[in-house]
Order: sequence, then C-alpha cells, then structure tokens
Amino acid sequence: MSGPGTGAVRDAGLQPERTRLAWRRTTLACSVAVVLALRQALRGSGSPVQVGGTAVIALIWLAFLGVAHLRMRQLAAARPPGLAPRAAVGAVLCTVALALFAMTLIW
Repeated sequence: MSGPGTGAVRDAGLQPERTRLAWRRTTLACSVAVVLALRQALRGSGSPVQVGGTAVIALIWLAFLGVAHLRMRQLAAARPPGLAPRAAVGAVLCTVALALFAMTLIW
C-alpha cells in the first residue's frame, strides 16, 4: 500500500482539465457581469457614481482575468502545481468585489 509519503506517482487523470474548464466558466460569468454593468451604466443617467463604479468593475474584472489566465496556464502542465494562497485570496476578493459593485450599480 502506498501512502502520501512513499513517493508514489499520482495520476491526476482529468482533474486538471475539469479545473481549467471551471476557471473558464467563472471567467465567462464575470465577463457577463461586467457587460451587464457597462450596459446599465450606458443606459443610466451617466452620473459620476455610475461611471466610477463601472470603471472599478472593469479593473476588478481585468485583475480576475489575470489570476484566471495564470491558473489556466499552470493547469496545462503535465503535473500542475497547487493554487498559491495569494492567488486564491486574489480570486476570492475579485469575485466578491465584482458582485458588490455590480449590486450597487443595479440599485
């Protein structure tokens, strides 16, 4: 029986591919949120608050795209590394901030 410390070769199977697809789906969902925010800002009054909120949403979206792209490139390796805690925190913060700013534009 081989345990975690015996040096056994781990077969990741399709798990990296599923994780890469999940990152793509999340990126697509964030892209849709940004497009809807831009649409709302263009149809709205065009107040400085709406324009500023939309700009912040676009910047958050770009930051999330950077984190997601880096992770998808890492998952393309034969033996992908684990997600760094800094990248995980960045992705979570971008997702939460994007949701909060999108909600403020809707109200």
